[in-house]
Amino acid sequence: MTKKAKSAPSGVTLAKGYLAAGVRCGLKSRGEDLAVIFSQTPAQAAAVYTRNQVCAAPIQLCRKHLRRPTAQAVVVNAGIANACTGPEGLADAAEMAQRTAAALGLKPTEVLVASTGVIGQRLNQEKIRRGIEAACRSLSRGGSAEAARAIMTTDLAPKSAQRKITLGAQKARVALGGIAKGSGMIHPNMATMLAFLTTDAAIDARCLRRALRSAVDETFNMITVDGDTSTNDMVLLLANGRAAHCPITDFRSPEYESFRSALVDVCRDLSIQIARDGEGATRLIRIDVEAARSRSDARAAAKSVAGSNLVKTAIFGKDPNWGRILCAVGYSKARVDPDKIQLWIGGHLVVQQGRPAETIDPQQLRQALEADEVCLRVHLGQGRAAATAWTCDLTYDYIRINAEYHT
Repeated sequence: MTKKAKSAPSGVTLAKGYLAAGVRCGLKSRGEDLAVIFSQTPAQAAAVYTRNQVCAAPIQLCRKHLRRPTAQAVVVNAGIANACTGPEGLADAAEMAQRTAAALGLKPTEVLVASTGVIGQRLNQEKIRRGIEAACRSLSRGGSAEAARAIMTTDLAPKSAQRKITLGAQKARVALGGIAKGSGMIHPNMATMLAFLTTDAAIDARCLRRALRSAVDETFNMITVDGDTSTNDMVLLLANGRAAHCPITDFRSPEYESFRSALVDVCRDLSIQIARDGEGATRLIRIDVEAARSRSDARAAAKSVAGSNLVKTAIFGKDPNWGRILCAVGYSKARVDPDKIQLWIGGHLVVQQGRPAETIDPQQLRQALEADEVCLRVHLGQGRAAATAWTCDLTYDYIRINAEYHT
């Protein structure tokens, strides 16, 4: 019998000192549904959470545990969100942390917890117990791919990203990696669904929090699938300092900016994978807004177009109805002068100074809308600021998937 080849370190185990595993515990009808990520040494930790006022028990527990900004493990289940479950749900989240801590020789406060799935159902703690024990026994440097599969719900594909950079006078090699899940209920007001990031960079808690907030703002907060902000949205970042370089303690330093830039790259990669994998989606849509008065205006206009169901359905139908795009720009909070707007669809100019371009070839536009990635470029003519948002088309299958989600 041929021995199964071990997976190379990647994603959340690319950086030194991290192990991961994904196992099946039976919360979902099929596939892996429980993951553990473990740093072999204590790590600085930072998190960004949903701003939904109805937030899940794991969010509440993580906020409590991260009053002291260090952690060493993350346990995640899929299939049941553990949201709207009252005091019992909080006790269930705490029990997940306690069981994981016992299996790894940690304190419960060193374990962070996340859940995703159906809202309003209690976790089956016997299944959770078996899953945690199995995952902790299976931890390995090659376990990131299994963990990425174990956090999926309606996702069609696991999502993973990674980068390596050189930092400091020591020219230390620093790794950053992450996994994420998300396909529906994607309209983040902090992050999107669940993302877990790890690095062996040495960086203090203040700089780590600042870098994470900045990266999330530029990436996860610039995608949408369906306009729904989840009860469970969370991004967690661990930094265990195993790379041999002087710690980053100044956010004005070149080392901080190099780290932040790499973190943005990882988060952007994961964000685009989530938008591409939107429930029922057939196309990724990129919206570039340029020449806005301010960055906030550029972001507002890009997100307005990304969130328009009329734009998303037009692109699904390969209908070059550019009026819907201008309409979405117009009702955004960005300052807009209709006589200065220019618009390109897939590189083809369709609007110039707020009017139809002189030459519009419907056949070329239709071909542009058939591409796997559809690019919309909006020039506001107001200033020099720019922003990019990502979304996907809205299809018949989105309705089918969500109509059948609970059943």
